[in-house]
Amino acid sequence: MDKNQTVVVREFFLSGFSQTSSIEAGLFVLFLFFYVSTWVGNVLIMITVASDKYLNSSAMYFLLGNLSFLDLCYSTVTTPKLLADFLNHEKLISYDQCIAQLFFLHFVGAAEMFLLTVMAYDRYVAICRPLHYTTVMSRGLCCALVAASWMGGFVHSTVQTILTNRLPFCGPNQVDNFFCDVPPVIKLACADTFVIELLMVSNSGLISTSSFVVLISSYTTILVKIRSKEGRRKALSTCASHLMVVTLFFGPCIFIYARPFSTFSVDKMVSVLYNVITPMLNPLIYTLRNREVKSAMQKLWVKILTF
Repeated sequence: MDKNQTVVVREFFLSGFSQTSSIEAGLFVLFLFFYVSTWVGNVLIMITVASDKYLNSSAMYFLLGNLSFLDLCYSTVTTPKLLADFLNHEKLISYDQCIAQLFFLHFVGAAEMFLLTVMAYDRYVAICRPLHYTTVMSRGLCCALVAASWMGGFVHSTVQTILTNRLPFCGPNQVDNFFCDVPPVIKLACADTFVIELLMVSNSGLISTSSFVVLISSYTTILVKIRSKEGRRKALSTCASHLMVVTLFFGPCIFIYARPFSTFSVDKMVSVLYNVITPMLNPLIYTLRNREVKSAMQKLWVKILTF
């Protein structure tokens, strides 16, 4: 049976957060603030890294600039549609738009997971092999690792999208979330999805959990290898921001994807955490705990004001 025969549902309704106009107006202002803050913070980091010679030549800040770009892309996949839906009574999304949103969500999300793993490796080399850091973390290797992160995200997302797009949708079309994601969409299929659910959980769940384990293991190894108390204090100060980002991002992802596709009442709030809040907090986490970035930002502001 071809796609035109199996896909009967041509649009989905997103449940959103509320059907009350006054509440949605307040949520619109709140999430607009989150989205604008995400753009301002991440664009500022990207410009700062690009404009400062020292930061631009450092592997860590090169990776940080790429993380900011991924955060912008990640929040833009879902938040603009969410803001538009706050102003509309009927929260509609076409089938093709839903599949596209699902694809780019997993594409950028998985790429960010892989990039965070690369950043953990960068910190391991910087702290445990400082004399070899510039040699090991060359710009060529950094570019290759960033490209591999994007490629890994693309492969992961392609698998998720193909499995979802092959399903027939002929019945209910109410997506129990504010965006299209695999767990709520696959529940609407007019077919037995048990095997596909297992495949998708083993895909998304395995990537989320294994990346998180690798990250925690790398930071643990760093602390174990450092003997002096002063060295451990400096290592904790350096890695603390990375650990905060890792926990905020991977915790909700593991909760959503590393379990069978059952629905919980907190799923929407958890989705807000890793879709909206984390991309906004990442710039604050990195800049507030990093003197070099703050110093470079101050120099940038001086240049702008004296231009």
